[in-house]
Amino acid sequence: MRAETILGALRLRFAVFSGRMAAWYYCRTSKPGGGVIAGRVTLALAPDALGRLTASRNVVVVSGTNGKTTTTRMIAEMLRSVGRIASNDTGANMPAGLVTAIIQDRLFDFAVLEVDERYLPGVCAETSPEVVVLLNLSRDQLDRNPEPSLVAEAWRRMSSDVTSHVVANCDDPHIVWAVSGFPQVTWVSMGDEWRDSWWCPSCGQALTRSSSRHWACRGCPLERPIPQWSAGERSVTYLPEAETFDLRLRLPGRVNVANAAIALAVTTTLEQPATTMAAGLAEVRSVAGRYQVLETFGRQIRLLLAKNPASWTEIFHAIERAPGVLIMLNARELDGQDTSWIWDVDFRRLRGRTVLVSGERRLDLAVRLDVAEVEFKLVDSLQDACALAPIGLLEVVANYTAFLDLIRQFK
Repeated sequence: MRAETILGALRLRFAVFSGRMAAWYYCRTSKPGGGVIAGRVTLALAPDALGRLTASRNVVVVSGTNGKTTTTRMIAEMLRSVGRIASNDTGANMPAGLVTAIIQDRLFDFAVLEVDERYLPGVCAETSPEVVVLLNLSRDQLDRNPEPSLVAEAWRRMSSDVTSHVVANCDDPHIVWAVSGFPQVTWVSMGDEWRDSWWCPSCGQALTRSSSRHWACRGCPLERPIPQWSAGERSVTYLPEAETFDLRLRLPGRVNVANAAIALAVTTTLEQPATTMAAGLAEVRSVAGRYQVLETFGRQIRLLLAKNPASWTEIFHAIERAPGVLIMLNARELDGQDTSWIWDVDFRRLRGRTVLVSGERRLDLAVRLDVAEVEFKLVDSLQDACALAPIGLLEVVANYTAFLDLIRQFK
């Protein structure tokens, strides 16, 4: 057994060294895919690397359809004041991305990891996280991802193997059903406007809903739990003590107040003072390029990501005062090649503004906007959009690969 332990440690050390060398080579030669190559090489040589690298460490994993990257960044930024952080808060959320983030600083005190929904059970089994964060489940890229109910079922099965403390969104019925078997749950009311479930994930009967965010099943006992934390318009309240924390967020939209509520609940679960942690949220100005304001072609633009109906619903709140909006739509493999999801977005909320449309699938979007009676203009480039947009900040809303293309323009 002693020899096996020594050999395992040597194998891991060699795997990490090889991964770092591969990343160095890719960086020097500007080859694509270098962002997670360190993790890929490490896992190829030591398949158990993720579990070994996080053994006996404080690990927080964050998953859900929307908000993973931002919430991960918020948690990491708040905990940075009390220790060294390893985090993949740029969005590389599969095992290779997790390992890449961890080996960048082996001396970390907290690993705060965004995890793809499909990989969450396996990652939890390997890392035994102290806290598991579950945000929401909605339809997203259904040509390559399962229905939310299937993801929720896989998460529900985790409770027999994972004993982590769960911080979860009580406004999402899929989430509540998925975590009902976990022994320790802190409930947060995020106030989601997008509702992807009107039926009970437990028995299939219809759900009843009220304006106070409450929901309940007509056919079984499943209902919205009483939250310990609640997101308001610009503040977060810890309900058991009626203590409200005013937030000085630099990120727009009420969705980021909700993300902050989850993040604050996580840090207090880790026994960190809420007042100190809340102050750290002001340090988050952009997340993997999202929300950043840039100057180009004589204009100021703000980059926003919207990749499914749920995220678009929240984007509408962030851009409600914008006189000009550029929408960019692609349908590559990373986006999901089916654009039919745009018909679930209520684009009527853009009526009366200057709306510009670009991207590889701009004609699909043009049809959708025409049906919604939204006036628009087709443009071929960001430069053309800047020339046509009215005076003021131009909001640029792009789906995943269109957003990445934009980010590369400004590197």
